[in-house]
Amino acid sequence: MNRICQTLLRQSYARAPLTSNHVAATATRCTRWYSADASPPASAADVVDKSTLEKLVRTNKVVIFMKGNPQAPRCGFSNAVVQIMRMHGVQYDAHDVLQNEALRQGVKEFTDWPTIPQVFIDGEFVGGCDILMQLHQSGDLIEELKKVGIISELLKAEEAKQEPNTEEKKK
Repeated sequence: MNRICQTLLRQSYARAPLTSNHVAATATRCTRWYSADASPPASAADVVDKSTLEKLVRTNKVVIFMKGNPQAPRCGFSNAVVQIMRMHGVQYDAHDVLQNEALRQGVKEFTDWPTIPQVFIDGEFVGGCDILMQLHQSGDLIEELKKVGIISELLKAEEAKQEPNTEEKKK
């Protein structure tokens, strides 16, 4: 599956008309991730309760529970989600589930979704890598982000590309 995600991302990059300035600006955006998640639970019986998870998913417009952190994803699916978010220029909160087994199990039970990464937009569970990939490829991710007030960098680039054409037609 990792090769599939990488192949799909490469196709997405090939279609996206991005300049080196755009890539550099997007790469330098600040993504918040929390080392506080790194404190392991005292015992295996510790559980992250539903109210804690509800607070976590509402800390930002976009929240991702992933393996590793955005600067160093520890699985191909988490990396694919990070790359999609970078392409769209989305600022998000990320929680490393490998650092806290209680968080890892708690989020799986909270969403009734067995895999990591898990993406939340505006506090609502969207899905994992496969769902986010489909939303990205169909263009629906741009619309979902727009609903919560986030303008995708890909949309901005496309609009900027279209502006010179409309000015030429006016002449």
